[in-house]
Amino acid sequence: MPFNYKINQSQTIIGLIILALVVALGIYIGGKPAIFLFTGVALGYTLTRSRYGFAGGIKRIYITGEGSLSKALIVMFGITIVLSAIIHMSAAAKGAPIPGLSSVHFLNISTILGGFLFGIGMMIAGGCASGTLTDMGEGAIRAVIALIFFIIGTLPGLVIKGLLDNSALGKIGIKVYLPDVIGYIGSVLLSLLILFGLFILTKKYEAFRKKEGFYEELTYETIEKSLPKEEANIYHKVFVERWSFLKGGIILAILFAIIQLTTGHSWGITAGFTNWGVGFLQSLGVKFTSPAFQTTVNTVNNGLLKDTVGMRNLGILLGAAISFLLAGRFKFDFDFKVKDGLFYAFGGLLMGFGARLSGGCNVGALYSGIGNFSLAGWVYFIFLALGGIFALKVLAGKVNTVPPNRHDKKMV
Repeated sequence: MPFNYKINQSQTIIGLIILALVVALGIYIGGKPAIFLFTGVALGYTLTRSRYGFAGGIKRIYITGEGSLSKALIVMFGITIVLSAIIHMSAAAKGAPIPGLSSVHFLNISTILGGFLFGIGMMIAGGCASGTLTDMGEGAIRAVIALIFFIIGTLPGLVIKGLLDNSALGKIGIKVYLPDVIGYIGSVLLSLLILFGLFILTKKYEAFRKKEGFYEELTYETIEKSLPKEEANIYHKVFVERWSFLKGGIILAILFAIIQLTTGHSWGITAGFTNWGVGFLQSLGVKFTSPAFQTTVNTVNNGLLKDTVGMRNLGILLGAAISFLLAGRFKFDFDFKVKDGLFYAFGGLLMGFGARLSGGCNVGALYSGIGNFSLAGWVYFIFLALGGIFALKVLAGKVNTVPPNRHDKKMV
């Protein structure tokens, strides 16, 4: 069926205005906050344009049996590991600080519990930390609810993490930067070997689902597809046509490296949410005297416009909005029931609490952890996946973000 694409001029204009305002804000704040803002916009645009997501790497293949997103994530991790190794080795050779080492976390009970809780939360809420930001930028009111309660959840999570880490149980663990144990080459080879194993496992699971008869091919919405030659449209090609998962993953890996080189740190999200929450509550007169909030309070008191992580989070949200507006696809989505809204809130709480407990979310603890050769990153991945699968099994059909079990109704 032919598709006559027409540019949504009003949304295009709004998208360009937002883009201009982002540039103006970046010029106004200047320095590192501007770099974080601009990289955030690039991240948000890429995530939305390619419909890319970390939670989807588990959810999509579990629900449909189709693993293109999972495989794209594996490729992204592989590229990131190689680029990070080059960056780390170069810095070490010069005797300079190694970018991204702050993402090498202490592995203990907090990592395990936090990862499991976050995995549950991201399935209930319908997206992970980055996914919540991009979904919100696309107009999903569900994500607004999840984000508010994500922020709320980070506050007790930060306190409990401090208490748990200082307990006898919390002190049982280890902090491992793999190059310190097996060198840079060994770390790259081991990491790539694990990723290759995951890639093969994904292929085998796809084959199993096809044989089982519960497999659903990846499909694009009509507006996302390439136009026929007779309807070729440059604007549609440049701003609307969907990017593949693989293309999105490659761009994100490059942006990850750019973030390391320009900031000295890796990509993180959760700390910015905590800063937003503390900043809002402080404006209402709430005092944060616990030592657990000292760094957060100092950041907030210095001004949220100077909060680099918060500015990047804002950039991700705006980048997603710009992507959908330029594509003429932005709309507010209120399609959920009150019961679902309560689930989104609960999922957000679990994500916020779990992210603070484990020292990061799907980005900070998982992607930046593994991407910087942290053993904790791999362990976090295991328990994140287990938490996600647990939620998909237990809550199947009970909330609109988790479809019914595939055996209840055979896919066609």
